[in-house]
Amino acid sequence: MNRLSNATSPYLLQHKDNPVDWYEWGPGAFEAAKRDGKPILLSIGYSACHWCHVMAHESFEDEETAAYLNEHFVCVKVDREERPDVDAIYMAATVAMTGQGGWPMTVFLTPAAEPFFCGTYFPSQPRAGMATFRQVLESLVEAWRTKREQIDGIGTQVVSQLGARTTAAQGSIDEQTLERAVALLKVDFDPVDGGFGSAPKFPPSMVLDFLLRHHRRTGSEDALAMVAHTCERMARGGMYDQLAGGFARYSVDGQWVIPHFEKMLYDNALLLDVYTHWWAITEDPLARRIATETADFLLAELRTPEGGFASALDADTEGEEGRYYVWSPEELHQLLGEDADWVIDLCSMTGTFEHGTSVLQLRRDPDDLARWQKVQAVLRDARSTRTYPGRDDKVVAAWNGLAITALARAGVVLDKPEYVEAAVTAAGLVRDVHLEASGRLHRTSRDGKVGTAHGVLEDYAAYAQGCLTLLGVTGDADWLRLAESLLDRVLDQFVAEGTFYDTAADAESLVWRPQDPTDNASPAGVSLAAEALTTAASLTGSGRYDAAATQAINASATLAARAPRFAGRGLAVAETVAAGPLEIAIAGESDELLRVAVKDSPWGTAVVHGEPGLDVPLMAGRDLVGGRAAAYVCQKFTCRLPVVLPEDLRRELTPAR
Repeated sequence: MNRLSNATSPYLLQHKDNPVDWYEWGPGAFEAAKRDGKPILLSIGYSACHWCHVMAHESFEDEETAAYLNEHFVCVKVDREERPDVDAIYMAATVAMTGQGGWPMTVFLTPAAEPFFCGTYFPSQPRAGMATFRQVLESLVEAWRTKREQIDGIGTQVVSQLGARTTAAQGSIDEQTLERAVALLKVDFDPVDGGFGSAPKFPPSMVLDFLLRHHRRTGSEDALAMVAHTCERMARGGMYDQLAGGFARYSVDGQWVIPHFEKMLYDNALLLDVYTHWWAITEDPLARRIATETADFLLAELRTPEGGFASALDADTEGEEGRYYVWSPEELHQLLGEDADWVIDLCSMTGTFEHGTSVLQLRRDPDDLARWQKVQAVLRDARSTRTYPGRDDKVVAAWNGLAITALARAGVVLDKPEYVEAAVTAAGLVRDVHLEASGRLHRTSRDGKVGTAHGVLEDYAAYAQGCLTLLGVTGDADWLRLAESLLDRVLDQFVAEGTFYDTAADAESLVWRPQDPTDNASPAGVSLAAEALTTAASLTGSGRYDAAATQAINASATLAARAPRFAGRGLAVAETVAAGPLEIAIAGESDELLRVAVKDSPWGTAVVHGEPGLDVPLMAGRDLVGGRAAAYVCQKFTCRLPVVLPEDLRRELTPAR
């Protein structure tokens, strides 16, 4: 047994019985490397990663390979989801040195933690154009023995060059930038299959969020059309689970047919928010169905016994990717009888995978809904007898923050109070388990036990935004107090000389301090900070928060102007600001006014409701009108006349064009 048996990360625990003498990331590994004069093998992955499993089975479970590793290297295993700071640093090095990145990430370090050789997956047997893992190891052992000074020089040079890239944000995101971003996205848009660019296609959640907010403000039909086409194609393809809801991480092809089967919490939280927003604007029945099914998936399949949300479901079952989700025509005939041919046609089952299996698609609505619902029930029951995918049940503060925000909004907009209740419970778990009395937030927990990794910027910001959203939908001012404490720590610990960093000033010192404004698979920490600070400024009138929000938005300015596909959340926040930003205070209890306030205002608008006198600055002086609940639409705390009817509030929120 190695040193991973006490880890809280399910990914590390998957490796606890490897013959490799793994260390967790920490001082012990680097002290051992210095003491023994060995290089470090740093292996970074995550539990739902298919190729991570492949490399583990081929190499890390192999006794001979493990013996060689233990003799010549100090081996360190890292869960990228638990330590995104470590992952970000060595991914930057991997991309810089090889031109590409991915997981598993395989990096070789000096005892000073400086990278000198990087790669991703290495096979155990020869493949065309790829060295075997053993060949790589033997070459590096020889180089370490004969060229140590040169290797140390490579590591120092890499750290020096990549660590010098950090610069303060330049420029700003104005309305012209927002218009230009839409034009650039239109160039990249796939008019046939939706999405942007070519295969593989990832769900462009944050870009869709931006386009919806842009349409709200400007009425741009191009922006709405890109969203509608992409959302429909994704929801009707094989990347979406047509039986139980929830999206896979990405589509291998350009038509959203063949999924990479793992299901991630952050993807589904972000997509829930997009489909809720799409329905709020269009009331398209497909949007409502997908939003509801995705939220139900979160509650049914990712919720933990403690009330948080697990990180992911694995792609593999029984060593085979996607086995849980695919069907053969023979299975359908056996299960469905005379309905089988109808389903094979309806669900475009063309034998996509080996053995003639296919995922279910739903390229059109069924002509007989009751018949389809009956088929779904039969297939769900049959699927429940299969081996269920492994679940990474660690609770990540940032991703739970995204889920809290999405569920709280969806609960109000779709009139599903159980979603709001789930959001409140998850937020309570993060508060009670992840948060120290000192204000320090821990990134992960598992089984109610807090992990050792400290929170990074995205954890503080996403959770703060979740708390501010809960303030709006529950009227509980304690959520504002908590969000303020989180954001005060962000400004004190994560900002220096005009730059938002991803790690705190008092965090572990790494070879450089990571800072990345890119909205990629999930929003950048600085983009999440921009949103939370904008919301907090609107609720409190704080000039400090307002100035910091502008600074955080501007961190995305260069990307927004040149590559808006990678600045989606930053652009979305800039859209909310360009639309006001508005503030809505509702004095008194009115579910109808609250629903209109969330559904019909610019997405991301600060909303608060509660009894007059609620301890929130925006509520000061907001009274009932004629004994009735009243809504105040404000900007910088200057409010229009209050309204008491939902239809009047809706008119107040309709942009004048």
